[in-house]
Amino acid sequence: MQFMSPTFEKPILTVDIVPLTLNEGRLCVLRARRGADPYAERQALIGGYVHVGEDSHLGDTARRVLSAKAGLTDLYVEQLSTFSGADRDPRGWSASVAYFSLSPRERLEPALKIEGLELKPVGEAEGMPFDHDRILAAAVARLRGKGAYSDLPARFLGPAFTLAELHGVYENVLGEKLNIDAFRRKVIERGFLEETGEKRREPGANRPSLLYTLRKGHSVFDRRV
Repeated sequence: MQFMSPTFEKPILTVDIVPLTLNEGRLCVLRARRGADPYAERQALIGGYVHVGEDSHLGDTARRVLSAKAGLTDLYVEQLSTFSGADRDPRGWSASVAYFSLSPRERLEPALKIEGLELKPVGEAEGMPFDHDRILAAAVARLRGKGAYSDLPARFLGPAFTLAELHGVYENVLGEKLNIDAFRRKVIERGFLEETGEKRREPGANRPSLLYTLRKGHSVFDRRV
């Protein structure tokens, strides 16, 4: 039996990615200068179309776009939300599935060598085309909200770090002062860290500090740090 289906206008389907990092103590987003209309030459989030013959799922699309347009691979990437409507893109009704990535700044070095890509503090990134301001704001809100009860902020650090470095990152992400002694106790209790067996002397410290790394698997806590 042959099924007949009505013909519908196809929406535009894309992914947009919010690559976040810390640079000189400030939360920053990696943006790309658009090379074609609409909004040619404007700085915007990194995005691209879904390739139905190539991408097995939207996560594949996000990682392919990051690799093709920014030379970035193996980043922590998490789905954020879907943004859709008739007015967000002048080319027609569109839907974008947004993702955000978290990484140390040094992991973004390949992208920063590409013309048109830049790091911009999130507080100075307003005025992007489409609804990219809204997507960026949602990514920052997710990071700050979920960061209080998960290991997300630690993704801004390298593979090994001290508790003092971790404390500084959490304070930066959450935008609040955290008692250092209480923080150290809580993160050890949460069980998402493991010692590397190595130490590193921090500037101004009298003795070297233990180095830690994240346990495998994403951690969400039952209480905030």
